[in-house]
Amino acid sequence: MTGNKKLQIWVKEWADICQPDSIHWCDGSDEENQKLLDLMVSSGAAVRLDEKKRPGSYYFQSDPSDVARVENRTFICSAKKSDAGPTNNWSDPQEMKKTLLPLYKGSMNGRIMYIIPFSMGPLGSKIAHIGIQITDSPYVVVNMRIMTRMGKAVLDILGNDDFVPCMHSVGAPLQPGEKDRKWPCAPIESKYISHFPETNEIWSYGSGYGGNALLGKKCFALRIASSMAHREGWLAEHMLIMGITNPGGVKKYFTAAFPSACGKTNLAMLIPSIPGWKVECVGDDIAWMKFGADGRLYAINPEAGFFGVAPGTSMKTNPNALLSCRENSIFTNTGLTPDGDIWWEGIGYDIPPGTITWTNEDYDPASGKPAAHPNARFTAPAKQCPTIDSDWENPAGVPISAILFGGRRPSTLPLVCQSFDWNHGVFMGSIAGSEVTAAAIGLKAGVRRDPFAMLPFCGYHMGDYFAHWVKIGENAPNKSKLPKIFNVNWFRKNPEGKFLWPGYGDNIRALKWIFERTEGADIARETAIGYVPGEGTIDISGLSEAAGNIPELLKVDKNEWIDELKLINDHYASFGDRLPEEMKEQLQGLTSRLENAR
Repeated sequence: MTGNKKLQIWVKEWADICQPDSIHWCDGSDEENQKLLDLMVSSGAAVRLDEKKRPGSYYFQSDPSDVARVENRTFICSAKKSDAGPTNNWSDPQEMKKTLLPLYKGSMNGRIMYIIPFSMGPLGSKIAHIGIQITDSPYVVVNMRIMTRMGKAVLDILGNDDFVPCMHSVGAPLQPGEKDRKWPCAPIESKYISHFPETNEIWSYGSGYGGNALLGKKCFALRIASSMAHREGWLAEHMLIMGITNPGGVKKYFTAAFPSACGKTNLAMLIPSIPGWKVECVGDDIAWMKFGADGRLYAINPEAGFFGVAPGTSMKTNPNALLSCRENSIFTNTGLTPDGDIWWEGIGYDIPPGTITWTNEDYDPASGKPAAHPNARFTAPAKQCPTIDSDWENPAGVPISAILFGGRRPSTLPLVCQSFDWNHGVFMGSIAGSEVTAAAIGLKAGVRRDPFAMLPFCGYHMGDYFAHWVKIGENAPNKSKLPKIFNVNWFRKNPEGKFLWPGYGDNIRALKWIFERTEGADIARETAIGYVPGEGTIDISGLSEAAGNIPELLKVDKNEWIDELKLINDHYASFGDRLPEEMKEQLQGLTSRLENAR
């Protein structure tokens, strides 16, 4: 329990509405965690994996209607529709609450209401913030224990201070004597993930999966936190944080924002191909950044675990991710092997006969159905990552020297490019995205913009978000200490459609150039779009085939960029009068430089 009066009143109000059978205040202990896991195993909701193959780990299958974020059921409920902007679904906050309160009424009949105190970030950090989640899902409790710092110690630190209230119910009340479903949830049309930025509230109803239910993740760490950061003058970003040490022992920290399927986790856990370089992981998904007393921008990973996409993760593509979930992990919607282990497509070895699919059927290769859902996940403690950084839980955070943006672009964007200055870097982030083909995902071919990789996660108007980044630069205590900003592109292709760059561990070669640029090395040439590596300044030692591709990888084609200008103008038009003047000036500057380019 707690002496925090606001918290006591809030819990009582929701208990009166949801009418649970009982209330349990989570203490985060090993005993509590094991009791909940045993309870779910006995009910059939979970399978305990083989203790020798996967110690302390458990397997879950969700309902087929509840397998991923539901963007069309995710709402920003700002007082003014204009404040949500063109990239969010908006709903009037009062109307949304009128819709949701009848759904919540009695929604926890037959269930336990769990109260989860959690800290986003190291306990006591000035960059961290505390949330309290109410839920009726023991699956959520055991996942939140991995993903956040959760339990009694959080209440001790909270005292009488304020907190972010996070309300969640799976929306599946039980009548007396009714048997529970393996994965309780509400129908898709009754799922709501609603954010109230003016009051820092989150109300989630109907889903038990991932970021819809683990409210510390995208809901708090990005949508609500980005709105808090906008008001308070800091940054809450969809970014990895990595530490890079050169052969001389000098260490720097970078953050990087990439859209989905662009290798963010792979980069965070990169194994360098150049001898003497070392990469360590602070976080693979989210960065919160505030200025320190020395005027530098410091970042923490607000999470304590990895919620990673399983399919495609192997000892070849990302050994550190696979090793991170070797024990004490939760697996959702992967395949289940007959010997009590997990399996997914791309894991690196053949599927064992007798494997059960995520839909609880015998795997049949002739059916064409995968064993694991494409969004199957592992939840693993970050401290289990073999390359976790020694400062990953430093309450002060780590000082950031470089910020990277990127996306999947088969042409136009070079392997690596540095911005001219801070505002030009904001411009780079504002136009980030990936090129898509109609054949691939049924969309109109072209560039799908994902500014700052925040398209689904910015909790307010994206134009105001660009302006906030500009203001961060203007208000920096010491502008000379601001991180340098870069764009990277591992995905350029030749006319035959083959990748020009090997990627994975060889990405250290571009990171090495960035590292040296943050130290002021004179290894760049100026182009219309920014600074790109000068001839011979990318370390290609040990590379054979890709070495001959360097000119093409670093090419800045005037005609391609003139075509790009048209796309950027269309993109910017969607933000109307909320597009900052500074971004208009950056676009005009690029246009002028291209007109004068040879």
